[in-house]
Amino acid sequence: MNRFIQTIRNIFSIEDLRIRILNTLGFLVIFRLGSYVVLPGVNPAAINNDNAQSGFLGIVNTFSGGAFSNVSIFALGIMPYITASIVLQLLTFAVPYFQKLSKEGESGRKKINQYTRILTIAICAFQSIGYIAAYVKPEMMLPGMDSPFYYAARTIILVSGTMFCMWLGEKITDKGIGNGISMLIMVGIISRLPHALFIEGYTKGMKGALPFIIELIALFFIVVMVVAITQAVRKIPVQYAKQVVGNKVYGGQRQYIPLKLIAAGVMPIIFAQSIMVLPPMIASFYGESSDLAASIGTAFADFTSWQYNVLLSVMIILFTFFYTALSVNPKNISDDMKRNNGFIPGVKPGDQTSEYIDNVLSKITFPGALFLALIAILPALASLAGITREFAYFYGGTSLLITVGVVLDTLQQIESYLLMRHYEGMMKSGRIKGRSQVTAIAS
Repeated sequence: MNRFIQTIRNIFSIEDLRIRILNTLGFLVIFRLGSYVVLPGVNPAAINNDNAQSGFLGIVNTFSGGAFSNVSIFALGIMPYITASIVLQLLTFAVPYFQKLSKEGESGRKKINQYTRILTIAICAFQSIGYIAAYVKPEMMLPGMDSPFYYAARTIILVSGTMFCMWLGEKITDKGIGNGISMLIMVGIISRLPHALFIEGYTKGMKGALPFIIELIALFFIVVMVVAITQAVRKIPVQYAKQVVGNKVYGGQRQYIPLKLIAAGVMPIIFAQSIMVLPPMIASFYGESSDLAASIGTAFADFTSWQYNVLLSVMIILFTFFYTALSVNPKNISDDMKRNNGFIPGVKPGDQTSEYIDNVLSKITFPGALFLALIAILPALASLAGITREFAYFYGGTSLLITVGVVLDTLQQIESYLLMRHYEGMMKSGRIKGRSQVTAIAS
């Protein structure tokens, strides 16, 4: 306990770090307050929150911290920006023009960021129209507030709200601590936890106190497991040849290529869950005329059904291999090693090195994909075990992975400040390492 208190004192004794933490807290408070500001013309008493508690809408609502179900000015949150970032990242692998931009350094990165913002506005405008048409029902409107003018005003406000959230994220990155976009996602997720705990505790009652404690202990060990697996790496030794320049000798040291067990991060789960909304949507068009379509729609609309979880698991495994292939290029790693006179002991430089790295990556990706599939279906298993749906969401899926990744990244940045000022790190032994995939996507 004394060490913990001393660490907190060290953190706030560094003026720059103290200001950044306070700035971060201030921006996050603004973000949370905005999630309760209802769109103009909407009657707060008529809002039905039950329509956005499951499926893909439940994911969006979780990421926005409940702003989606609150019909808030931040209803779409930063999801359009995340979508645009993913699209641009995929384009950098598939389109030569964007590949060239990604290799131009700072100027290329600025252009890609500009394209991302433009695409964010387009996606947000499209989603705003769909959100108002599908979710903001006429019975939610105040009298006289259902004219086309107010519909257009609400669309503009939703787009502005998303752009403001994006601006908050950038300010947290520049003036605060950690990656701003990732921080907004995490705060949106964590903000649902107190309500979920209250619902779970209220449902269990005094007679269910022991099962409730067991649930909390199980959640703790799941978090520990997620931290261990997400930080797990396969180190490939690399030896650099010695170079004599004048009277000095360079190189000759041994380093490692850290290949993460889950190089794809949380993206396979996001992709898979986004697609899982399609089967019930398609089945709804034929539900009245086909009993088979109705049964399919019912099965895939329930996230606890075995059909839903089997298909979700298969898609996550496939997307893990796909996204890992996009994220990690063994050929580029091999070429970089060759240019720097590096080699893997026992492996010839060039194509054999590339094949060796690809083989190792394939071997570690499969268990990583299985782990992601397990994490994705844990909320369903928790719900079937009697845990309320609100609390079950925290037992796995994107919520848990993103929260763990962002917390680790933030702690890593705080620790770097402490080490620069010659303080001890945040842990007695070892260092907080790794960068979460969601952080890398959002930056």
